[in-house]
Amino acid sequence: MKTKSTGFVRLYFATLYSFKGLKAAFASEAAIRQELAATALLIPITFWLEVTLVERLLMIQSLFIIIIAELLNSAVEALADRVSAEVHVLIAKAKDIGSAAVFVSLILAGAIWGTILLT
Repeated sequence: MKTKSTGFVRLYFATLYSFKGLKAAFASEAAIRQELAATALLIPITFWLEVTLVERLLMIQSLFIIIIAELLNSAVEALADRVSAEVHVLIAKAKDIGSAAVFVSLILAGAIWGTILLT
């Protein structure tokens, strides 16, 4: 049985795995690349806008929620594709739910940005 790392060693390897996952998602998922590009464009815009610190943080947070949802959706899709290449009702359901999570995060970000910019 393999011994599990603890403390800073575990943290080091967890960080490496996280960067490996980000790199894999960026390389294989167009949606991640598009959302990161939009985030890279929109974050600086928040500093140009005359909004409060809390509003700026909410706007930026909503962008990160989109990326988080997309990463989780991509993970579900990759796992589902590994489990079976054939069309299965439960795999389709898992993929649809993951897609719905991304959609809801986009609606949330739009609502936050729209509310702040239009009030």
